[in-house]
Amino acid sequence: MNKAYNWYSTLIKPTWSPPSWLFGPVWTFLYAIIFLSFGTVFYKAITKEISWVIALPFILNLIFNFSFTSLQFGLKNNLLSAVDILLILGTLIWAIVSIYPHFKWIAYAQIPYLLWVTFATILQLTITYLNR
Repeated sequence: MNKAYNWYSTLIKPTWSPPSWLFGPVWTFLYAIIFLSFGTVFYKAITKEISWVIALPFILNLIFNFSFTSLQFGLKNNLLSAVDILLILGTLIWAIVSIYPHFKWIAYAQIPYLLWVTFATILQLTITYLNR
């Protein structure tokens, strides 16, 4: 990952880009929320308290979320990373809307994740534009 970090550090970034050390603590906090809330959604789907259709955006969100690092730092592809983060944001909004009628606390628990992903989407789109 050191080579990938070196590559990332050479990219043109906006002045409002957060320092790299901030990403670890933020994602640690967010993954705790994701583990608890998404885990609850999957448990409720397995026990048939909700349909798998409701769980689908949560599944897709995890797939896109876990793909981001490989796209950004493995492939070093800003454009694919930008598309991926738009998919993360879209599936997160879909997940919130889909779970809200059934478990409002899970929808509300996504607010910090939604705020961060919205910020990260704007950041990634800006980095992609600046480095075209």
